[in-house]
Amino acid sequence: MMRRSAALKLVLSIAIAATGMTAARAATAAPVAAAPACSDGTLVQTDSGPVCGLDGNGIRNWLGIPYAAPPVGDLRWKPPAKHPGWTAPLQATELPSACPQPSDFRPGSTNEDCLRVNVRVPEGTDGKALPVMVQLHGGGFRLGQPSNGTRLATEGKVIQVEVGYRLGIMGFLSHETFGRHAGNYGIQDQQAALRWVQRNIARFGGDPGNVTIFGPSAGGSSVCANMASPTARGLFHKGIVESGEYSALRGANTTWQPQDCATRLPSQSEAQDAGARFAAAVGCAGAADVPACLRQVPVQTLLDKAGDGLKPDNGTLAPIVDGKTLTMSPGEAFAAGRFNKVPVIHGVARDETQTPPAETPAGYEALIRSQYGSYAPEVMKRYPLSRFPEPAAYIASRTILADANSVCPALQNNRRLARHVPVFAYRFDDTNPPPLPFVDSTKPAGAFHVGEFGYLFFGTFPGHTSLNPNQRPFLAQLTAQWTGFARTGDPTVNGTPRWTRFSSDNEAQMSLLPAGDSHLTSETAEQHHCGFWQRLTPSAS
Repeated sequence: MMRRSAALKLVLSIAIAATGMTAARAATAAPVAAAPACSDGTLVQTDSGPVCGLDGNGIRNWLGIPYAAPPVGDLRWKPPAKHPGWTAPLQATELPSACPQPSDFRPGSTNEDCLRVNVRVPEGTDGKALPVMVQLHGGGFRLGQPSNGTRLATEGKVIQVEVGYRLGIMGFLSHETFGRHAGNYGIQDQQAALRWVQRNIARFGGDPGNVTIFGPSAGGSSVCANMASPTARGLFHKGIVESGEYSALRGANTTWQPQDCATRLPSQSEAQDAGARFAAAVGCAGAADVPACLRQVPVQTLLDKAGDGLKPDNGTLAPIVDGKTLTMSPGEAFAAGRFNKVPVIHGVARDETQTPPAETPAGYEALIRSQYGSYAPEVMKRYPLSRFPEPAAYIASRTILADANSVCPALQNNRRLARHVPVFAYRFDDTNPPPLPFVDSTKPAGAFHVGEFGYLFFGTFPGHTSLNPNQRPFLAQLTAQWTGFARTGDPTVNGTPRWTRFSSDNEAQMSLLPAGDSHLTSETAEQHHCGFWQRLTPSAS
């Protein structure tokens, strides 16, 4: 479905195309000179200081509110610290900078003053406290920025909170000299933002007792990580995981470090070994004070040395089991029943893959042998090229990779979670959703990774011009289901089909399709050979 560069383009486009990037903003209360003036009646007193925002088109926006101190200087690679606060009104009227990230496909960022939230509040409500949806953006934990949640807020009558959090080497480097439980600063940032929501969202008209965290791809992985995190207990009440299973569980990870809802995350010792190699790569291995040396390295140098995270000296760029923020990998926590027990919507796209499919029969065989080793003959027997239409090598390998890395691991997590909490499972089956920039339109991409995100945030990506008559009701349906779940914990609301909970007795998944054709199905395990893949993939039960 995608080349490696296209796979990276996927998450970057998902996370930032809707917002763009702005220049660095000061961490003080002084308004930025070029920022738009605040609208009348938007002054809100937060626990750090007063903020004012923009009002218009049925929505009030407060953009770039600090939720923690800028993680600069001695605060780099430390847990998020309380912001010192301000006294004069902060003009929250322009989008904040993206957190530091490489410029793979558009201008990157080296601005560490990025721990900020956007708050979007719909107008015309009845005065009751509104449900809160907190967006944790995707991007493989290396890239991205939140997408604009205005349409979800206005049509769903919910408050949207969009979170910037530390990424890549800035958010996840672990080193033995950083102290116990080093790493996972990006996840800790997310939790600091959720604590900010608990302290402040009522002042914006939100209900701190009804908070849903949601996100696509690495955003879905973030939801799983927070569900598994002891330090996130009580900070949210529901979760929506969109395509949170995407790492290669057997074979080579060719796009991201292990990071998703099902894979085994690196241990603290493994991450610290990687951190030691990274420190050596940037010239700090022999320093008398290694942390001080690392904190003096320019951000761009750190990003360049970290690269894509797939080389031995790139350091840790994604979550780890640090013993405090995460005491076990999310999939293991779900299997053991040791997680924050909240209702979830949990889903996957039928044909998604982050590993490039093969182009030729020879390439198909080489890919399967490289990924599955001694199991390759058994894999090819179950997915013979003769079963697939042309381009058979592409479609067959796409199907194998989707089943092995996404569809069946998601089913396994549905089973684990459903033992303890309400699970509303889905499979995104639409093969013609609004375009996302990573999709090669010359290839049969099928129902691709986070295709539903193109609907939920329609209009925020290139190529989003209009919806056809089949797509328009699907957009309304998905909006109603996601925001209805945030409101009540049940996605069955007016204008949507009945969505039955997933259980051991009824492994029902909502097959999400346009034109009012969504329906429940229980055939995922058989159709996708999940018994076979579970036998091949080491995992907890």
